Amino acid sequence: MDTASLLTLTGPGGVGKTRLALHVAANVRRAFPDGVHLVELAALWERELLAGAVAEALGVYGETSRSTTDTLVDHLRGKRILIVLDNCEHLVDACAALTGTLLNAAPEVRIIATSREPLGLRNEVLFTVPPMSVPEDDIEMARIAPHRYEALTLFAERAKVISPDFDLEAQYALVGRLCRLLDGIPLAIELAAVWLRVLSLDQIISRLDDRFHFLTQGYRNVLPRHQTLRAAIDWSYDLCSSQERLLWERLTVFSGDLDLDEAESVCSGGPLDRGEILHLMANLLGKSILIRDDSGVRTRYRMLETIRQYGEEWLVKSGSQDVFRRAHLGYYQRLAEKVEPRWFSSLQTECAAEVVLEMPNFRAAMDFCFSNPALTGRGIRITIALYGYWVFFGGLSEARHWLARALSREGEDSRTRFKLLAAEALFALMQGRVDAASPLFERCFALSGRWEDEGPQMMTKFLSGRIALLRGDYPAAVEQLEEVCDWRQRNADRCGKDDILHNSFLPAFYLAIAAVFLEDPRAGAFTTRCREMAEEAGAQGEISMGQWITGVERWRAGDAETAGEWLLSSLRIERSNGYLYTPSWGLEALAWTTAAQGRGERAACLLGAAAMIRELLELSLSGFHAYAEAHDVCASSLRESLGEEVYRSAFARGRGLDFDQAIGYALQDVAPAADAVPSDTPDDPMLSPRELQVAELIAGGARNKEIAARLVISHRTAEGHVERILSKLGFTSRAQIASWYVKNVSPPSEAETEGDEPGS
Repeated sequence: MDTASLLTLTGPGGVGKTRLALHVAANVRRAFPDGVHLVELAALWERELLAGAVAEALGVYGETSRSTTDTLVDHLRGKRILIVLDNCEHLVDACAALTGTLLNAAPEVRIIATSREPLGLRNEVLFTVPPMSVPEDDIEMARIAPHRYEALTLFAERAKVISPDFDLEAQYALVGRLCRLLDGIPLAIELAAVWLRVLSLDQIISRLDDRFHFLTQGYRNVLPRHQTLRAAIDWSYDLCSSQERLLWERLTVFSGDLDLDEAESVCSGGPLDRGEILHLMANLLGKSILIRDDSGVRTRYRMLETIRQYGEEWLVKSGSQDVFRRAHLGYYQRLAEKVEPRWFSSLQTECAAEVVLEMPNFRAAMDFCFSNPALTGRGIRITIALYGYWVFFGGLSEARHWLARALSREGEDSRTRFKLLAAEALFALMQGRVDAASPLFERCFALSGRWEDEGPQMMTKFLSGRIALLRGDYPAAVEQLEEVCDWRQRNADRCGKDDILHNSFLPAFYLAIAAVFLEDPRAGAFTTRCREMAEEAGAQGEISMGQWITGVERWRAGDAETAGEWLLSSLRIERSNGYLYTPSWGLEALAWTTAAQGRGERAACLLGAAAMIRELLELSLSGFHAYAEAHDVCASSLRESLGEEVYRSAFARGRGLDFDQAIGYALQDVAPAADAVPSDTPDDPMLSPRELQVAELIAGGARNKEIAARLVISHRTAEGHVERILSKLGFTSRAQIASWYVKNVSPPSEAETEGDEPGS
């Protein structure tokens, strides 16, 4: 407050603007010898009475012949005083005019304003009050101090007033989930805590789908609009114009973030022209309905879930929800179909980054489709079009979930049903789940003869070859997969939009695997063809898969050193692109080559790391006969050479790594025990290169979801990075990480380096 004459705290209703303003005022009170004064404006609606309300709060009473504003100016001139104007949003123009007059006339005066939108003065410093910090996911919170999160601490404080025996440590997982569902909004958390008088935490959480009716038991000694959550949001809604309300309502069909183009495409129509959307978005941003995120290349916007649910209620009441959910579906179906051909191309990485960012909206679109029988076909198109996301980013189980929902609605004898069965079988086989894939295959086989074209029969033969490969029947796998590859080569023009495999790489890839384990003399040629197909397309994921199977082929041929080089090259591609699925198999194979080179303890650690990733992604080693057999041979050999105790210890160290640590260990030859040891001092934090990337993004204001999207990693992995950085640096908040990065890592500006030239 020493340099800023006007500080305006903005944010949505209930986020704690008043609480923060009073906290700041209390902490700087000694700097204002002429006093600190609170002016509460919530109950004042006539702008003409504003100056009088301020004068009354300051104890200023002037002559009736002079204006109250002139009297205030005379009183404040030469004084060092702090005024807190609380709740300015409904009088924003009047507050701006009076504030400007007072600050111009009395330069020693300082003002803190709380408002849901800025006052708009030239010398105004804005601070958007964020919600309280909450755990962003259901992570293993046993490793985290629950008091690190402000929302959990607030709930615990309020809970102890109601129930003195309340123990946060014993229930932090449930409290974390509750606070996350309430967006970390202090008002909502306090209102929820009141219900502990009659309900358990589980019961409170179960009723939050109807939060605006449920959270109505407030405290009598607070403002009426702070006694219920609905009243707090009603206040914001009432301050919006009819056009702003309309856009607020329509934006609720989005899930997660959105950008301006998406808002214009989905929300325009009727009274809202596309050209008006930008102006209205700016207004909603200014009124704290929208939150801006600049962490990516394009500015994106989001709503707190509480704000979104409120607007959604109005959209439902208007009878327009179905219209705009269909508009939302249309946009994301077009996007899915646009990215579909890019999965097997040089645009794969760019495509993946876009899809990862938009997955909440894709999920909302698919849920809408599979909840409406008439839209099932469109949901299927989206699910199949997102093939690359499901495969490379470990989403195979989720893909099967959506396909199963579609199957529950599709007719028994349709071509679409065949496509769904085949797609779900394909994803189950990628997980090594032969038991789940076999009945799906049988149903595909029964349907495949219903049509004259050979496409369904070749797809069935492909699935049959895949099952044979997983079961260890390599001759049958080679025979069937080779027939599929030959047919696809002859009929490339017939493998179009309806092609579940999307391209011919997978049949060629699995043929190469079968040939390698059969020790077919053509195995080397088959692996070379895989690499060439992927390199010609420029698809990084398939290039890494081609290098992976080449490494396995070289290992089977007895050339462990060359095999290791191919496998490490594959892992480098996968790490740089954030792929999750393929490294699980690459790490396993790297363990075999490492063991063959006589580096037993490292090999055991790699086996443990591979097991961790398979568990994370729900992959079955036992379902892949060749890999399971090689794993057992390697593990047995290592137990014998290292001894059971050393083997188990090394395996456990590998299993204790997270995903990025495991890949880093494989590529950097760093002992996992060293990776896992936090630094004792912030001056020597030993952050890994990836952790430094994450710290840089935090310094730029990115949340865990944006970090995951920017680095193309899972949300859980991003969250794990943040927790390790906090632990290594000995910090408790993201703000501390940001400050540390700027001071210690961020490159100096040109101005800072002007005097660093030799001789300066």
